[in-house]
Amino acid sequence: MAKTLSEIRFGVLTVSDRSARGEREDQSGPALREAVEEKGGKVVVHAIVADERQEIEEILRQWCDGENVDVVVTTGGTGCAPRDVTPEATLAVIERNVPGIAEAIRAESLKVTPHAMLSRGVAGIRKRTLIVNLPGSPRGAIESLATILKVIPHAVQLLREDEAAERGHTVQI
Repeated sequence: MAKTLSEIRFGVLTVSDRSARGEREDQSGPALREAVEEKGGKVVVHAIVADERQEIEEILRQWCDGENVDVVVTTGGTGCAPRDVTPEATLAVIERNVPGIAEAIRAESLKVTPHAMLSRGVAGIRKRTLIVNLPGSPRGAIESLATILKVIPHAVQLLREDEAAERGHTVQI
């Protein structure tokens, strides 16, 4: 029964060639972890992986299938560069698409920068885990996370088939 973020287990996956090789400090992953924990969520797994589709897919499958994670947020690999393959990896592992989340992120991001139009991030569900692609910049990742945090508890309630998820949904005529 996830009514608050404190009841939700997060995974944070940074996708970056340079950070995976140790050439650049990962700033987005720790910033996301801090933001989630500041709001009361629990980050139970985190990793850095290169922009390699197979590696990204393997970690997403592992976390969704066996790590007992409710939400995985990825950061990086969502742009137009040739090695940006996070959306393709995500699409390969999800079972159902949740386009409204990616649309909301892009809509809010467009208020800040026209570069939001270049984001190819997606969101979807594998088993009972929600996966959301966020931008690679710390600022973009945090702003995008803030956009979706208000719906995460309800999404997790639905994924857990919590009967309380439908309470409060009334039709006003």
